[in-house]
Amino acid sequence: MAVAFTLVAAPARSAPPAPIGAWWTEDKGGVIRISPCGDELCGRIVGQDEPRTVTGDVPRTPQGTPHCGLMILRVSAAADGHWRGSITDPDDGTVWRCDLVVDGQGALRLRGYVLTPLFGATQVWPPFEGHLSQACDILP
Repeated sequence: MAVAFTLVAAPARSAPPAPIGAWWTEDKGGVIRISPCGDELCGRIVGQDEPRTVTGDVPRTPQGTPHCGLMILRVSAAADGHWRGSITDPDDGTVWRCDLVVDGQGALRLRGYVLTPLFGATQVWPPFEGHLSQACDILP
């Protein structure tokens, strides 16, 4: 009986916030903006620390698409407050499964994996609060 009372009296935990917004990648080499796209969330590259190559060209995927504006993330809400889906490496086109959640400090925790989260790695993406140009430049 005491266990049942404890379970009923325990405060309800609220779900973590949705990861909507702009996020630095872990190495601070890029900024990804996550926003709603239908019933899902999508993430696009909106900032790069080096938006031009040494020859002055914009970085492109192996298929020739510019990185700036490229959608690399698509996730759906899961019952546990996480978001699950896929993320694509724009440099080589590799697609990974991923699990996202905003942690208690307001950072995005992204776990990329192949078959199961057990075989993956977690990155921590802090919120981006700077300014960007239309050409994906990260401005001071």
